Amino acid sequence: MSAEEPLFRIVRGVPTAEELAALVGAIMVRPRPAQAATPAPVSQWARSTRPALAGPVAGAGAWRASGLPR
Repeated sequence: MSAEEPLFRIVRGVPTAEELAALVGAIMVRPRPAQAATPAPVSQWARSTRPALAGPVAGAGAWRASGLPR
């Protein structure tokens, strides 16, 4: 987009000064798209304490296996 191109244009109708001011105000307060936050790197110390599975898997013997050490 060059500096000569308008940011927006009125396609139909003749807006009043108040309507144009409302449009410009709405564009100015519009939230900008957030950049995707990169996840913080996890240290090897914290990574080693996480269990391999979130919990016991449902199925035959799952109740008994839930009390066993992992």
